[in-house]
Amino acid sequence: MVYSTSQRGIDLIKQFEGMVLKAYLCPAKIWTIGYGHTRTAKPGMVITEEQAEALLRADLVDFERAVNHAVTVPLQQHQFDALVSFAFNVGASAFRGSTLLQRVNAERWTEAAAEFDRWTRGGGKVLSGLVRRRQAERAMFEGR
Repeated sequence: MVYSTSQRGIDLIKQFEGMVLKAYLCPAKIWTIGYGHTRTAKPGMVITEEQAEALLRADLVDFERAVNHAVTVPLQQHQFDALVSFAFNVGASAFRGSTLLQRVNAERWTEAAAEFDRWTRGGGKVLSGLVRRRQAERAMFEGR
């Protein structure tokens, strides 16, 4: 089955990414704009709210594809949404190589949920925003 992100999942991503219309360097030293868009962000770039929304929708397609291809077991919608939010934040490559994905594909749901808590660092430091995001993603993954 091919999944797509629900509005609840999109809202979670928007909540933690925040909308920033002028490009900035994130804690990991990556140029970012809109709702966490990095692919085309560059210093001095400014966009509109509509462009931020369009970039988010385009980015979501890539991360939905990454999760759909990497996960080999059936998911609930809330699990898929949490995994897309996670992949959106850490990157598709990191998601594909994660123990979280291994636990999901082994249907070890409790252990998979616990893996969210391990991804709270940005630029080598534990970041309170990432702690909150992982707690929210884990809660969503667990259906809470």
